[in-house]
Amino acid sequence: MASSLTLSPENEALLAHEGLVHKDLLHAPGPDFLDRCFGPGSRSPQVLRSLGALYNHGRLAGTGYLSILPVDQGIEHTAGSAFGPNPMYFDPENILKLAVEGGCNAVATTFGSFGTVARRYAHKIPFLVKINHNELLTYPNKFDQILFGSVRQAWDMGATAIGATVYFGSEESNRQIGEITAAFEHAHQLGLATVLWCYTRNNAFKTTITDYHVAADLTGQANHLGVTMGADIIKQKLPENNGGFTALKFGKTFPAMYDKLSTDHPIDLTRYQVLNCYAGRIGLINSGGESKGATDREDAVRTAIINKRAGGQGLISGRKAFQRPFADGVDLLHAIQDVYLDERITLA
Repeated sequence: MASSLTLSPENEALLAHEGLVHKDLLHAPGPDFLDRCFGPGSRSPQVLRSLGALYNHGRLAGTGYLSILPVDQGIEHTAGSAFGPNPMYFDPENILKLAVEGGCNAVATTFGSFGTVARRYAHKIPFLVKINHNELLTYPNKFDQILFGSVRQAWDMGATAIGATVYFGSEESNRQIGEITAAFEHAHQLGLATVLWCYTRNNAFKTTITDYHVAADLTGQANHLGVTMGADIIKQKLPENNGGFTALKFGKTFPAMYDKLSTDHPIDLTRYQVLNCYAGRIGLINSGGESKGATDREDAVRTAIINKRAGGQGLISGRKAFQRPFADGVDLLHAIQDVYLDERITLA
């Protein structure tokens, strides 16, 4: 399916960038990605079948790219703040309808949402069940993720994959790492694919000058840990800066991390994230971020261009799509997908 995407001058300018780290070092996305990068590995035929279901559904089917609708903000951000802009999404069925109409590869949401409509939609779109969340009723809030159900429960509902979050850097991260590593092992035993939200969380990461939660070096290392835990796909926020380890004076660094493997250009910062996903053997999808209103469509296209040109595999964008009228949400999801269908937009 061809793309008819029209780019703004600002987004068009991203097409001129040449990556600092050469693209030949990457395992690039493509129609044969699963054969190239998962075929030689240890994943079972059942897991490969689940990955095939994800990569071969929706408007991006067969391209090696992914467009996923995530709606877990009812727990992560409170339902009122998430669905207040568009109350129709208090009804979980509309989440599934948006993902189907939007041509997504999969829909990611909660046990509760899938549990209400699983029999109606399990055969229409792959389910990515988010098994843990940071509930916001604990006061004061803390950076923790707790399980809301079991891997077997997700399998029983017809899931193709499970998703989980680890808050790397938080006080509770060691428990989360062990807990989710075990959950991913169980998921693979049942033939499910695994997706890890590799987020950094620590009050010390945000200084008076910069928020290093989105630093390329910190998020890149979180990605590397996530791949090691058994994630088949990594979800990460788009990087906005670098030098978190050096500014905060912890961890281990090497000068090449900052002068030979990256620059301050967003495509190079994101490529560093891809490098930490075993040079792209495990796909990187970036999050779409919060809704800011009128600029959401162009912002989403920009994020998709950066991800694609860096060597990533797609976007997992929720609030920009569901916090607006249904038809506009479908249009925004299609605009994101059109970036990955557009042959003009290539690896930098």
